[in-house]
This record gives sequence, C-alpha cells and structure tokens, in this order.
Amino acid sequence: MTSSIDDARRQTWSAGTYDTHARFVSDLAGGVVEWLALKPGERILDVGCGDGVLTAELKAAGADVVGVDSSPDFVAACVAKGLDVRLMDGQSLSFGPEFDAVFSNAALHWMQDAEAVAKGVSNALKPGGRFVAEFGGHGNVAAIVTAMRAIAMKRGGDLSLAHPWYFPAPEVYRELLEANGLAVKRIALIPRPVVLKTGIEGWLMLFRKPFFQQFENEAESALAETIELLRPALCDAQGNWTADYVRLRVEAVRT
Repeated sequence: MTSSIDDARRQTWSAGTYDTHARFVSDLAGGVVEWLALKPGERILDVGCGDGVLTAELKAAGADVVGVDSSPDFVAACVAKGLDVRLMDGQSLSFGPEFDAVFSNAALHWMQDAEAVAKGVSNALKPGGRFVAEFGGHGNVAAIVTAMRAIAMKRGGDLSLAHPWYFPAPEVYRELLEANGLAVKRIALIPRPVVLKTGIEGWLMLFRKPFFQQFENEAESALAETIELLRPALCDAQGNWTADYVRLRVEAVRT
C-alpha cells in the first residue's frame, strides 16, 4: 500500500489549475505540431496528453487520435470533451504496432524511466511510423531547480523533490532512441524563455507543490525564500517573471 507520505510527494494535476497557470504549454506547441506534419486519416497516439487541448486539435485536423495520461483528472476532462483518452502511464504503454505516429508535448520530462517510454513508443509504431515530441531538455528551468536545491540544503529537505524531471542533452536522447529501434531524423535543443502571466508563485505551486509540502508548517516560508532567491535572475524591474525554459524537440522513425 502506498503511504500517505508517498502520496504527498507525488505530482498531481487539476485541469482547472493547469488552464490558469500553464496554458502557455499548449499555446507554444506550434513548432512540434509542425514537425508532426499530420496527414488526415492517420492514427496518432498522444502520450501525456494532459487536458486534451492539442489532442482535440489533432482530431480536428483529421487524425484518428488516442490519448493517454496518468492523471485521472485530466482523463476525465478529455473524456468530457468527447476525446478517446485512456488512463495509462507513458512508462507502461501497452499498444502494439498500430499507430502511424506517436506525438508528445511537454510530458516526457515527467517520465524518468525514459527507456521504458522509448520501448513503448517503438512498440506502438508501425514500421516506418514516426515519433515526434517536445519536452524539457538539458538546462531546462536550471535557475528554478538551483534555488529549490538551495532551500532543501538549508532546511534539510529532500533534494530529489527539487528535480523530479528527465532533461536530457540531444546526443544522450539520440542514443537512447536509436538503441530502441527509433532512427533520429532531427533533434534540437531550443532555449525558450517563457513569461509567466500569473507569476512564479503560481508556477511553483502547480509544478512543484510536493517540494514545498515536505516542509509542512514551514511550507509558506520556504516558498517565500525560493521566490526571493529567484527574483534577481527571473524577475524584471516591472515585476514580470520569466521561466528559463529549454526544450528538446525530436523527430525519429521506427526502423
């Protein structure tokens, strides 16, 4: 049985909160959708589809889309929109070779068992099918991670909760994909500073709430200290916050 401590440390999602603080995630997905080069009638698997905004766009463009996500709240929101979305961990994909393409945006960095993801993607693709994805790459949110690690070290917290992500360098990810039957056609590391319209506090509490919860009754003061550490690097003179995003975009083909 999973303990209450483990539950508290698990990242959870709310479709409504995500829409408020992270709508930029799908709004900035034009580049990776362009790389997908969808053709009407293709069968597409959307891994880590979130609240289904891009899933719906792919469907509207003529694709037969199946989405998967590990968040019950996101899956419920997608099903309510009439989308074929299933509750499934991207690290445990159970599809055979039935898809023309596997697509993913801003999700794979949450899946630390990247080899399991690659195997599942490879198994899900028809021979010659393509894998197109974008997610956090090496250096993504480096300032934010460094600030949280500093707070954890000062307060005796769990350092792993400051960096629960997989942010690979391009050549590292290329090697992993090619070891699992996916030939990389193109791969790029893309710096993408993102203005946070609702500020850094909203971002931290959406994406790293478990980090601050570990401090229990001192969570608010830990959050305030983190924000002050980040202010010189990420906040301008007018009070606008910008997250130091770096994305990894890839297109590969099932050999």
